Amino acid sequence: MAEILRAVKGMNDIFPASVPRKASETLPTSNLWQWFEQTARSVLQRYGYQNLMTPIVEPTALFVRGIGEVTDIVEKEMYSFEDSMNGDRLTLRPEFTAGIVRAIIEHNALYNGPLRLWSTGPLFRHERPQKGRYRQFHQLDVEALGFTGPDVDAEQILLTRTLLRELGLKEGEHVRLEINSLGQLAERAAHRAALVTYFEANADLLDEDSQRRLKTNPLRILDSKNPSMQAMVDAAPRLMDFLGAETLAHFDAVRAVLDAVGLEYRINTRLVRGLDYYNLTVFEWITDQLGSQGTVCGGGRYDGLIEQLGGKPAPAVGWGLGIERLLLLLEAVGVVPPEQAPDVYAVVGGDEGRVSAMVAAEALRAAGLSVLQHAQGPEGLPSLKAQFKKANASGARFALVFAGEELARGMVGLKPLRGGESAQVERPLNDVASWVAELRNA
Repeated sequence: MAEILRAVKGMNDIFPASVPRKASETLPTSNLWQWFEQTARSVLQRYGYQNLMTPIVEPTALFVRGIGEVTDIVEKEMYSFEDSMNGDRLTLRPEFTAGIVRAIIEHNALYNGPLRLWSTGPLFRHERPQKGRYRQFHQLDVEALGFTGPDVDAEQILLTRTLLRELGLKEGEHVRLEINSLGQLAERAAHRAALVTYFEANADLLDEDSQRRLKTNPLRILDSKNPSMQAMVDAAPRLMDFLGAETLAHFDAVRAVLDAVGLEYRINTRLVRGLDYYNLTVFEWITDQLGSQGTVCGGGRYDGLIEQLGGKPAPAVGWGLGIERLLLLLEAVGVVPPEQAPDVYAVVGGDEGRVSAMVAAEALRAAGLSVLQHAQGPEGLPSLKAQFKKANASGARFALVFAGEELARGMVGLKPLRGGESAQVERPLNDVASWVAELRNA
């Protein structure tokens, strides 16, 4: 017997709810996933965002330049390889923004003005798999490019609120918003110098990761979760104290919108995000329901990245939402997606019934109804009684019976399956259009 091949560690199969999950399985169902995607598309359309699709594989140099050579992602987590055809260094995308900016520059996409865009799909990072953190994971990514004002920063935060609310999550109970301003380059440089001086004076309290970051990216030390360092980190110089009047005015304008719509938030001066390209507004939606994997959605403004990657200077702001982590949160708080049941279940008796059922099912599907037809297995078609059990279990509103005397007379039996006991009636097989509205509107 051949050896069973298994998925790569940290890369998962997502099954529909009809397939039983192991007791230890923590992955969401594809039913929940599909409902999330449908909800997200609806919300994004209402806010005027359009879909952009970019390749999964990009030049490695794109992420080195875009994310930052000394970030954990570039140093330790990227899946990179050499193209055997031409020797190019390529990488499975670890995040969306750099690839989207590359596409904008390459196609001069801002020539006719600013754009609101969204993307979704798999990302790849080589890290230790755990609940809510995988080597292949999926994100919804939203970007607004070419807009300078704080109104778009606020719009994107409000967009995330709308999406989370429509998925059944409540602010304060399931998620909470944290915001900060990272200022501009000169302000961050002054803050960085002060941080280096402070951390060097407390070098004996830094763990190994922080010792390394002190030489490369001291701002990331502020994001340390090491309990033994918290008191020292809490007393570090605050970026907010280095921000100038223009930066503070931008931040205040974002806050004014959030205050006006009644969106509660916390200013977290240690919120820095994990990528080098951010400036001004940054934000995260946090949950306490998933243990250490607390960030569900995060992003902010990155006005310098387009120029950094070779394009004409243009502002931008965006965010990414981890889909697996969000779906785990939905399951944790008891959110159940709407039932995805067929309208009709076709119960079939014999070869003649099968053909008639398939003809009628195609007509019903063309009219916009969903039809699940019982198909023959290795042991043939089961009894009508067994098929009715399947019809009831499917959640269908109606069973159509293609068998017996009714079929011989050119009729189909129509049996309501929901809303109490109802008698089976007959409808003409050769005129589906005359009774399709009965199924649609019932």
